[in-house]
Amino acid sequence: MIRALWTAATGMAAQQLNIDIISNNLANVNTAGFKKSRVDFQDLMYQTLRSAGVSEAQGVQVPTGIQVGHGVRPAAVQKIFSQGEFQQTDNPLDLVIEGDGFFQVLMPNGGTAYTRDGSFKLDGQGRLVTSDGNPMDPEITIPAEATSVSIGVDGTVEVSLPGQTNPQAVGNLQLVKFANPAGLMNQGRNLFSQSASSGEPLIDTPGLNGLGTIRQGVVEMSNVKVVEEMVNMITAQRAYEVNSKAIQTADEMLSTANNLRR
Repeated sequence: MIRALWTAATGMAAQQLNIDIISNNLANVNTAGFKKSRVDFQDLMYQTLRSAGVSEAQGVQVPTGIQVGHGVRPAAVQKIFSQGEFQQTDNPLDLVIEGDGFFQVLMPNGGTAYTRDGSFKLDGQGRLVTSDGNPMDPEITIPAEATSVSIGVDGTVEVSLPGQTNPQAVGNLQLVKFANPAGLMNQGRNLFSQSASSGEPLIDTPGLNGLGTIRQGVVEMSNVKVVEEMVNMITAQRAYEVNSKAIQTADEMLSTANNLRR
């Protein structure tokens, strides 16, 4: 009975974490560039009461053994980098990556972060920056006198200036790709950072070496599907209830054993 109590307790703790991850997914259903997470579970160690294949008698082997599991544990919380839905904004500074890749962002400490959120803005110097004011890498500066901004699928940034008939190029956007994007570290604020598991960044022109292309005037929304998350939440809730019922049942069985009389 005691084993059942602790085993069911691990199930309740695992489903609590599952609900925490689902709640975060639902909270960010309208967050641009957000990627949903999924919890992966593993069963715990087993107690072997009888090994399979042991000899019970001369020439006779036991076909199956007896092993009792001790519950479950979370093994990983994995980011799912599937493409989110596109939202047309017609804002020339809103960008979306069609395919794989991340935008590069310069951080105040001199490091580099990565994001799928393409809702960029201009700061007081005319640089393309995130909502927190962090500039893109490489920096792109739009002249104050520019009348329009055009960003091509290959990341070429051109502006129209008064008195000039031909657009003038002011920079080129570059994208980054990782061998294992699920290994990136979440930094909050729609940003990721490199880790040993993600591998080294591959920096190249949009559209080359497996990188996606750029579309202007569009924002990538969260890839969270509300119906799917609601079903996952119901499943996790029922699993939590079943594990709590197992604890209650084990407790009742212990109570029955304790109340036995001669």
